Amino acid sequence: MPIPLIKPYLPPGTEEKVREVLDSGYLTEGPVTREFEQAVADYVGVLHAIAVTSCTTGLELALRALGIGRGDEVIAPAYTHPGTVAVVNIVGARIVLVDIDPDTMLIDYDAVEEALSERTKAILPVSQFGNPLNYDCLNALKEKHKLYIVEDAACALGAEFKGQKTGAQADISVFSLHPRKFITTGEGGIVTTGNADWAHWMASYKHFGMDENVSRRQSCFERIGTNYKLSNLQAALGVVQMHHIDELLSQRQVLARRYSELLQEVPGITLPSVTGHGKHSYQTFCVLVDERDAVMQALRSRGIEAQIGTYALHRHPAYAESEFCRHAGNLENSDYAFDHCLALPLFHEMTEEQQDCVVAELKRAVNR
Repeated sequence: MPIPLIKPYLPPGTEEKVREVLDSGYLTEGPVTREFEQAVADYVGVLHAIAVTSCTTGLELALRALGIGRGDEVIAPAYTHPGTVAVVNIVGARIVLVDIDPDTMLIDYDAVEEALSERTKAILPVSQFGNPLNYDCLNALKEKHKLYIVEDAACALGAEFKGQKTGAQADISVFSLHPRKFITTGEGGIVTTGNADWAHWMASYKHFGMDENVSRRQSCFERIGTNYKLSNLQAALGVVQMHHIDELLSQRQVLARRYSELLQEVPGITLPSVTGHGKHSYQTFCVLVDERDAVMQALRSRGIEAQIGTYALHRHPAYAESEFCRHAGNLENSDYAFDHCLALPLFHEMTEEQQDCVVAELKRAVNR
């Protein structure tokens, strides 16, 4: 039987919660969305959580709320999904791509400092695959250079640095709720912040610019906005999953530890490092191998859904050097990660037998 990369887990009670929304007739954003937002805010440990249509639109909201636009630069890692940086151009600013640390595959903090200019307004780091960022390094850069930190935390719900949750340490963090994430609403994202003014602005902008404190009977549009709302129907999935988040996270970490034990010191396989003082959420379990594409195809031929880690953006036409995108440094570590990083199956109901099969086929493919 094929082994999927990930399989969404819908806990008991999911159908009942969805049926509750269907029976209410209130399918668009409403009280269940509010319930989901509060559950995430409470879990992360922040005052404000704003549900949106995707992590990408959430990042756009964050940049707009901070007033970032034409003439500004935003620094981001070259090794990430296009959704991380596309929003920088969408709001009119310029992307600055920097390299990653070769061990953690997270943004290189020294490279960030070297890439700074008088136009730099924000750093947009990525807690890649669920590996938490080093906020000590980020906060030092923020204070020294008076920058904003907007975190692409797409994969990092449940991750921690020094005992504090991802989502509570950047100025604004944005999580993904895509089906590849272990908390999913089918599509969607959620923004977290401790700043009430930014939260109010984002909640208004994603609702056509309406003032959320004004009743619908007396609608007041404070600004030009758009529709980035997350429906009650989608939020119902998230509400039930949030009741089980500790269980889901714990199982992922058990499976990740077992992978690490089985793959430790296997010739031809390198395990990336976890951030010091960090707790990885293991949204994705990755290894580094030579001839990654050949290994990936070998696994797929055996019914194992392996995948690349993510993209080296500077190698794509959309992110070539231009007036809209600047490359800072040679980005060699991003190149290496793109060519060697392989994502292995990891899902809540994965059995030890399935994991043993993945490991055996991976060893065979690497050492063929």
